[in-house]
Amino acid sequence: MRGASSDHGLFQPLPRGSATGRVLLATTVALIIFGTVFVASASEGQAAANGGSAFSIVAHDLAYLCFGIFAWYVAARVRLERIVALAPTLIGGGLALLFAVKLVGVSTNGGKRWLDLRVINLQPSELFKLCAILYVAWLVQHHHRDLDQAKSLVVRTAPIWLGCALIVLEPDIGTASVVLMIAVATLASAGLSGRLLVRATLVTGVGVGAYLAAKPYAAQRLFSFLHPNANLLGSGYQLLQSRIGLGAGGLTGLGLGNSREKFGLLPNPHTDFIFTIVGEELGLIGTLAVIALFVVFLMVSVRIAQQCANPVNRLVAVGVMTWIMVEAIINIASVVGWWAVTGVPLPFFSYGGTALITEMAAVGLLYNVAHDRSRGPDVTLESSGGARRRRFEPAPRPPARAGRAFERSGAGNRSRAR
Repeated sequence: MRGASSDHGLFQPLPRGSATGRVLLATTVALIIFGTVFVASASEGQAAANGGSAFSIVAHDLAYLCFGIFAWYVAARVRLERIVALAPTLIGGGLALLFAVKLVGVSTNGGKRWLDLRVINLQPSELFKLCAILYVAWLVQHHHRDLDQAKSLVVRTAPIWLGCALIVLEPDIGTASVVLMIAVATLASAGLSGRLLVRATLVTGVGVGAYLAAKPYAAQRLFSFLHPNANLLGSGYQLLQSRIGLGAGGLTGLGLGNSREKFGLLPNPHTDFIFTIVGEELGLIGTLAVIALFVVFLMVSVRIAQQCANPVNRLVAVGVMTWIMVEAIINIASVVGWWAVTGVPLPFFSYGGTALITEMAAVGLLYNVAHDRSRGPDVTLESSGGARRRRFEPAPRPPARAGRAFERSGAGNRSRAR
């Protein structure tokens, strides 16, 4: 088992051998290849408008991909117990970066969300998602005995609430909502009571309502999907063009590279609306292929969480799964008109350096959990009366024959065994 007292350092040998880990890796590679191809296609018009070559934007995307591969490698090799132990420091650093955005951040398209590091424009709100996952896992590990009490929950989750408030002020309601959903889903899987979940939802709703009341323009944009034809030249324009592109694609599409919407008709074709370009160029078949890949990602992520016998590491898996799937659902729903356009990217597809790097780091952690063989104490949240709530139970281990095959493949990695 991993986690022996004789282990030293932050890193371990790259884990190998888990079948679910291999499926996760293959699915992620397919998503990234698919996404990179469509960044190249969807960014052609924007690249020309910027005065560069047709492939100038995808060249940057490939550079970010190299950073992302390194981030995946680091996350796959890190000792999970050590990185979770660092969570309070990491979320403190995440908050510091969010404060830095307010002070010296770079503004683009009406939003102040980036720090100019010369090599890359860093988006701290993307890093904060990863910090939030690790922090909630650490929080449950160390405070599961009192975390199901309202006062304790509010105080101990204050860094997440503060981070979300800073992200909303950028303004970026979409990313803030994703961070909150990650935290809520992870706490719910740890046994947080339905009573507190309802209270948290109500408080969040009141906060969002107050913000929208103070920012009528933001409210108009948020709810424009309910009446998309009311302002076709304003808040409804993006959705109108998105639907035209998806409709033009039909069943089989116009052909790879033959999108018309990407040449100035559809804003942000290589970021927020890249799914529209997939539909326009590859048709319904292409969009269903993308959705199928995300469904496979969901299924293998659930399997990894079920097989993990360490409750804390299982929470990390739940957080990563929630992050990727919530963003995919929100993005796809928004471009077809079922939800508001909030700027939430399509994971592994939408162009964005920090987003791609952190998504690959998150997959690295999930791959790490897939190979985890450690066991830990039950950290299910306790009710105020001291009773433990029903927790997310791990699936039974494979039978002995499968276990022997696993060891012969070298996945047992005795160097990590107790």
